[in-house]
Amino acid sequence: MKKHFIKVVLSSAVIVGSFTSCKNSGSSSSKNVSRATGWKINAKEGGFQFNSDFKEQETPPGTVFIEGGTFTKGKVQDDIMHDWNNTPTQQHVQSFYMDETEVTNVMYLEYLDYLKAVYPPENPNYRNIYHGALPDTLVWRNRLGFNETMTNNYLRHPAYAEYPVVGVNWVQASQYAEWRTDRVNEAMLEREGYLAQDAKYKVLNGEISETFSTEAYLNNPQSVYGGQIDSLQGKQKRDSINVYAKRSSGVIMPEYRLPTETEWEYAAQALIGSREYNNYRGRKKYPWEGDYTRNGQRVGRGDQLANFKQAKGDYGGIAGWSDDGADITAEVKSYKPNDFGLYDMAGNVSEWVADVYRPIVDDEISDFNYYRGNIFLKKAIGEDGKVKVLKDEIKYDTLPNGKIVAMNLPGEIEMVPVTEEETYLRTNFDSSDNRGYRDGDAGSSRFFERFSDESNNRMMYDSPKHKVERDSTGNLIRQYDTSNYRTSLINDEVRVYKGGSWRDRAFWLDPAQRRYMPQYMATDDIGFRCAMSRVGSKSKSKNKTVRHKKASK
Repeated sequence: MKKHFIKVVLSSAVIVGSFTSCKNSGSSSSKNVSRATGWKINAKEGGFQFNSDFKEQETPPGTVFIEGGTFTKGKVQDDIMHDWNNTPTQQHVQSFYMDETEVTNVMYLEYLDYLKAVYPPENPNYRNIYHGALPDTLVWRNRLGFNETMTNNYLRHPAYAEYPVVGVNWVQASQYAEWRTDRVNEAMLEREGYLAQDAKYKVLNGEISETFSTEAYLNNPQSVYGGQIDSLQGKQKRDSINVYAKRSSGVIMPEYRLPTETEWEYAAQALIGSREYNNYRGRKKYPWEGDYTRNGQRVGRGDQLANFKQAKGDYGGIAGWSDDGADITAEVKSYKPNDFGLYDMAGNVSEWVADVYRPIVDDEISDFNYYRGNIFLKKAIGEDGKVKVLKDEIKYDTLPNGKIVAMNLPGEIEMVPVTEEETYLRTNFDSSDNRGYRDGDAGSSRFFERFSDESNNRMMYDSPKHKVERDSTGNLIRQYDTSNYRTSLINDEVRVYKGGSWRDRAFWLDPAQRRYMPQYMATDDIGFRCAMSRVGSKSKSKNKTVRHKKASK
């Protein structure tokens, strides 16, 4: 019996050894050898080039990491308005990054200074690039209030440098995010040696004619900097294979953008710090724990946890006692962050989010990364077969309030709507513009069968269709909609904004509350912050290591 046992064990050892040998012979001990073909990766002789040393996406400047998860969206605790614009739905959010504070005046002034230097408003071709980005400082004015000090000083005076920028409409906020994407990626390429040291400043000094565009660099790098990029190459030029960075290089970051409503609400609730089942089901009233707006801890007991309007005529409390420290906006980071490390997700200013407003969230179609506002575009191809880069073709748009904004900057790629070639036999989308999908488009109309008949066109979102444009001399031409059959102010240019502000009472501090405003309008109590999607794993390396150790135990 004993001999037989030994024989079996030895036989097993031989079998295991043979499998191990087979595994070793078919695998690669080097990360620079393909497991598919056995060919070299990143060989000097040529062939496939790929960043095999990439670990994970680094945290973008100014942001904090938000690990994704599940939560109940739209669960308001005090529905005082009874406006029926929220329905609790369970949603899942992918991990992303979000600005730790609202975009401040000094951050926005950097943007304005850049535009003014690169596209001087004295040049008639560029005039509306700079002027179209200017915040509306007149939002501070009140017919029966003396606010001229803020009108004249709030944006530019150093005393308000770290206060959230206001007077910025949704279009301007989105364009700021696009500009920020290019500046950050320009700095990343310089840091990694794809661009020469301080190359990013040459456009400011007038040494090169055009600026940097991330998408133009990725798709047609020879067009960047007005075709002068070869003179601005960094140390990577020594290796002829790595002259230009690609997406596979892992250097280029995804775009900055406005957060979706789902992302914003999830980040504001910050359930990561709570282990209570009720909070997970949507019972958390504020970005902090508890049902009150005052601090209940020993240190700072009784202090207000956010900047909001406490009562009629009471914007900050009694001076020196029960004061929230602000009458208008407050300097960012004046209050404690939530459990994600985000400041002022309640109070101070409300914030634009990316979504087009609709009263109902359509969770039958999507409960994963929900977002209404998709317009799918593709890159335009020029006659030479290459991606078309817009040089002197600056497209402007006149907003309904008469403000002219640039829809593109010189050096950017031209984008066009997708066509039937891209949508043919697809099940996930069939058109370019999906803002009104199932709630506002022709197919969702009660009178869909008679949609072409103007007399029966009674869509739910039949908002007035005013036409505003400027003539060649700059004068406004207004054509107002005089129809008697308009029943709504909602359309595809109306956007959601979230969170309470210094002008709002406490019930607006609930992260689930939502309001809307036309995307071309601005106020003195709406600001914004940027977000960026995370590529790769759901968790950061530190969190993954902790989970692995727990699983091992």
